Amino acid sequence: MNIGFIGLGIMGRPMALNLLKGGHHLTVWARRAESMQPLLAAGAKAAANATEAARGNELVISMVADAPDVAEVMRAVAAAKQTGLVAVDMSTIAPAAARQIGLDLAAAGVDFVDAPVSGGEVGAIAGTLSIMAGGSAAGFARAKAAFECMGKNIVHVGGSGAGQVTKAANQIVTGMGVLAVAEAFAFAAKNGVDRSKVREALLGGFAYSKILENHGQRMLDRNFKPGFKAWMHQKDLRIVMEEAHRMGLMLPSAAATAQVFNAIVGSGMGENDSITALQLLEKMSTPEAK
Repeated sequence: MNIGFIGLGIMGRPMALNLLKGGHHLTVWARRAESMQPLLAAGAKAAANATEAARGNELVISMVADAPDVAEVMRAVAAAKQTGLVAVDMSTIAPAAARQIGLDLAAAGVDFVDAPVSGGEVGAIAGTLSIMAGGSAAGFARAKAAFECMGKNIVHVGGSGAGQVTKAANQIVTGMGVLAVAEAFAFAAKNGVDRSKVREALLGGFAYSKILENHGQRMLDRNFKPGFKAWMHQKDLRIVMEEAHRMGLMLPSAAATAQVFNAIVGSGMGENDSITALQLLEKMSTPEAK
């Protein structure tokens, strides 16, 4: 399949590489030219802009930061006037924004699928992402071969915006999960108990989770290198709380978690991985903690 790929950051770069490994023909574009180099070295073609990345392709995928970026990219994609094009956004944005972008693209004759992902950099590299898609059945069907190169758990959730609703739900669960593990580790350490032994014990019981298994080990290793930056999780939880406010929905635990991520970013740790929640708790509880 001929595919355009826009946005080659921590997540986008390995996702695009997996498309090449899957035998697809790729045209790539990113705002920073140096981000394209690993893809060009692997056989992709370079586009001069987002419009050129869409032109001549059956499918175009974006993986950028937030709704304004997606909207800008998709306006450029629509300008390509590519007949029969399916545009897929795999970023995390508000469901309402995804629905509006879908309407705008439909008016330009482009089928839009919102397909955010979960699994972080590790999943992006391994091609094992969870992909939650919203949009038409036809658009999803045409994108599925590309999805299968990037993910393992691929679900067409429903109509336009349904993928982003699912991703918001995912971010509630993962945000709380990261905070729960960080709190458990902080509690154990303050009691003078070996956190690695606590994790080992919890992994064998009902408290088991992928977050405890994977992120818990990274916390023990003090590996706060970003696989998913804290400021991005803050942004995602902002989406959750804005949607909850719009609907008059009470989400007290999500609200508390969002405040923790506000504090992480406000403390200057937003570029770290979201597991830096542990560092925040340590700093608040132990003045000499680093």
